[in-house]
Amino acid sequence: MKRVLMWVVTVAATATLIFGCERSAKKASSQLPLIPETDPLAQPKSLQQVGAPVAMTRAAIPADNQQTPEKISLGQKLFFDRRLSVNGTVSCSTCHDPALAFTDRKPTSVGVQGRVGQRNAPTVLNALYNKTQFWDGRVNTLEEQAALPIVNSVEMGHPNLDAAVARIAAVGEYQRAFRVVFGRPPNGADLVRAVASYERTQLSFDSPFDHFIAGDKNAIDDSAKRGWELFNNQARCNKCHALTDTTRDVTNLIDNDFHNIGVLIVQHEVVPLARQAEELIKTGDTPAIDQAAIQTDMSALGRFLVTKKEPDIASFKTPNIRNVLVTGPYFHDGSQETLWDVVDHYNKGAGLQDPYLDQDIQPLALTERDIDDLVAFMAALTSPNYKEQGATELARQRAISKTTRPQRDTARAFAPKPPRPPPPK
Repeated sequence: MKRVLMWVVTVAATATLIFGCERSAKKASSQLPLIPETDPLAQPKSLQQVGAPVAMTRAAIPADNQQTPEKISLGQKLFFDRRLSVNGTVSCSTCHDPALAFTDRKPTSVGVQGRVGQRNAPTVLNALYNKTQFWDGRVNTLEEQAALPIVNSVEMGHPNLDAAVARIAAVGEYQRAFRVVFGRPPNGADLVRAVASYERTQLSFDSPFDHFIAGDKNAIDDSAKRGWELFNNQARCNKCHALTDTTRDVTNLIDNDFHNIGVLIVQHEVVPLARQAEELIKTGDTPAIDQAAIQTDMSALGRFLVTKKEPDIASFKTPNIRNVLVTGPYFHDGSQETLWDVVDHYNKGAGLQDPYLDQDIQPLALTERDIDDLVAFMAALTSPNYKEQGATELARQRAISKTTRPQRDTARAFAPKPPRPPPPK
């Protein structure tokens, strides 16, 4: 009981620190069945981290879903509760495990009955700052995002949100908690509000890079410093991971946009897929579009599933690369195992025969030292909670890079950019 009470105090105190909540959290009773014991890494995070953007964080809290300690505590219980899946085997934390930096470390996620999707699970860390959610940006808010996996047949498998609500409404503790937090019985809208409130407490900064930007010039080594300059110049990472070509982003390292970076599009007949998708999009059936993005080859269409614009074919959201070392494998399909593979992909100008390739993709002429420096910079984005994991993972990836580099093509990396082929008819 002492440990449970300490956990509640931690949630309440941290929520107050982050969001200025004035109400104190109620004592929680023992944890509900089917909820695994929460990892210390799952607890709400303090805003008192070097590099954490105070004003941006407060602005990310929607007016119609303000933070309270009780709501965050309820959201945390729901996040780990496998009753939100149709057969009680999958929770939000199955694909977004705090011990794995809120990912599952798999190329693509596995849901109920072992069903495998076509998208890599992005981290929840710092997702509160995203302008859109999912790899294709098909919804804008964390509340909308929280709802769709519950009713996706590959992920959590409920036929509708009401079915999931019925499962948790049968538990007396949830009945009491919803009435305390929202003043009414469990319902779908409040369920996703609670989950989103918990997710908004998962901010992650305080990395060596943050200390370097704050003025500690010894916080990162010379290799990482060179990597930061390469990132914003020759390596052209700033074409996506910066506010503009000339304005560096030291907070989230994203442009809140979508890009076709040449990932495996040649394996798909995109024109007939696009025609099928256009008919689906016309229906306005958001769950059906969600199913297509996760379950079918239409996943390869990326942002096109949302916009129906041909230039958006195979474009995917620029991810936040904080903690990138511990959130692999990489890209929307989890197709690359190491950060060396990722840099090799860009270095050779991958996808140059892709008619929809982003115009900024081109051979980069990076040397092996350049590539090592870029990886060193990305490793410096690892927050203290994952420092030990990061060191282990860096050693693992480096060992792999010494013998296995499937994306490396030095000749292409130092060759001129060929003309882009026209889109197919």
